[in-house]
Amino acid sequence: MIYMMDKIILVVVAYLMGSIPFGYLIVRRTSGADIRETGSGGTGATNVSRRAGKAAGVLTLLLDAAKGCIAVLIAKTVTGDDWVIAAAAIAALVGHIFPVWLGFRGGKGVATGVGIFLVLAPVALLCAGVIFVAIVALTRYVSLGSIVAAILIPVFVWLLSDLRPLLIAAIVGAALIVFAHRGNIQRLASGTESRI
Repeated sequence: MIYMMDKIILVVVAYLMGSIPFGYLIVRRTSGADIRETGSGGTGATNVSRRAGKAAGVLTLLLDAAKGCIAVLIAKTVTGDDWVIAAAAIAALVGHIFPVWLGFRGGKGVATGVGIFLVLAPVALLCAGVIFVAIVALTRYVSLGSIVAAILIPVFVWLLSDLRPLLIAAIVGAALIVFAHRGNIQRLASGTESRI
């Protein structure tokens, strides 16, 4: 039987896992620089690839996705409570965007969100991923593809699942990712956003 304290611990562990700043650590290790002083200021894969190269960007993408995936898998393994699993998913995403280790300045949450929904809603993630690829291919704006895909995840979850905790996690996750992209939205509106 899972007690309330155990549930709280699971959520805290998910936050701490999500807050591991892989992009920051990779760039610091390879060049000694602070990734938050480069480009968009985020610690995610796109910004890392601009500062440290494509290989570093891909590694950051994989590690950020893995921490989201593992955080949710731990919650699923320990408890079958869908609300706790949803809370752990949100906590992992909050950890990535607002990491305690970096003064609550992290990444945009996209890769970590991919890892989370790869476990929770793989079909919804695939549908949103197809649209992400299409938008990036047409516009060369990774940020635009990420924002649209994040917004569509709750739509696809709603269409494909009747789990209320999952839908709420998707809605909150989308809101967090869009909020993290607020600077990108301003640059997209003004025509100054960087293309790939």
